Amino acid sequence: MKIKARTVYLVGLLILLLATALVFSGCGGAKQSGSNANQANQGAQTGADSKAGDFKVALVLNGPINDNGWNAAGYNGLKTVEKELGVKTTYSENVSKSDQEEVLRGYATQGYNIVFAHGFEFVDTAKKVAPEFPKTIFIVTNGYFSDKNISSFSVNSAEMGFLEGAAAAILSKSKKVAAIGGEETTPIKLGIEGFKQGAKYIDPNVEVLSTYIGSFSDVGKMKEVAMSMINQGVDVVLGNANQAGLGAIQAAKEKNVYAIGSSSDQHAVAPDNVVTSGVQNIGKAMSFMAKTVMDGNYKPDVYMVGVKEGAVFLAPLYDFEQKLPADIVKKIKQVPEDIKSGKVKIDLDTKTGQVTVEKQ
Repeated sequence: MKIKARTVYLVGLLILLLATALVFSGCGGAKQSGSNANQANQGAQTGADSKAGDFKVALVLNGPINDNGWNAAGYNGLKTVEKELGVKTTYSENVSKSDQEEVLRGYATQGYNIVFAHGFEFVDTAKKVAPEFPKTIFIVTNGYFSDKNISSFSVNSAEMGFLEGAAAAILSKSKKVAAIGGEETTPIKLGIEGFKQGAKYIDPNVEVLSTYIGSFSDVGKMKEVAMSMINQGVDVVLGNANQAGLGAIQAAKEKNVYAIGSSSDQHAVAPDNVVTSGVQNIGKAMSFMAKTVMDGNYKPDVYMVGVKEGAVFLAPLYDFEQKLPADIVKKIKQVPEDIKSGKVKIDLDTKTGQVTVEKQ
């Protein structure tokens, strides 16, 4: 009797274990370990058959999301993608050049459908990693490169710089303004050159001081350079350098001169000094790119968007609307309209970093 009871017990236990296994396999509760890059990447869905809830988008940033500039704009863009498309999102911030490959490969290994690499400096890494993961689309902001599963979109840096330079020249009483860049990458060069053209568009006699500090994160160095230029008579300063750009605003605040924000609305950083900012609507471009992939309409290309598309604009003037003379306010607001109407046409060369302006 004991043998028979033990046999019945073992059979019952076996049936219970089998039923449990079937339940878990049917629920799909197991998570992908990502131990095999190729196998994990096979799970990425693109095209019309992909569902928003299963679609995964990652963002890789070279700085912090709270820099009130370039990286903050990228993070806000990711939140726009999540809100508008209902997809799963995640991000990595403060990714150094030495860690780029590991982070990009990690997201692709986990089956992410899209990996946004937020900055020109990610191009070479994307070129290296992308061929290993053909089902993941790598999209580089300001990358100016496309090939198979790599694309890029660029918010027109030259147009943003033009708006910033024009506003600076309108505000300047000393007729001396400054534009300080971070690393000398293509989008930063286009922004600085656009600034020069915008300032000259307003006043051919305005003097524009410009240089590069060689860093996107060195706030102290940016502040030092900005202070030096202010001591030379500059009364409006711009820092186009991601987190480092905050140094220019700090200098403007200490010296009580005007500052122009860059990439995102930086008025809150120094409300008495930041009159306006050149803003890039990264979210609009990122959402468009993600939807293109989701809908199965992806084609490798370089997408350019600017003032006319609503992706580049000047931030509100806030209290300066009343503080500044009415004619100054009117002139600042007129500059974007001149681009929209075609009165001003801004051409750029991504290979040389040159910007030319045609007046109609």
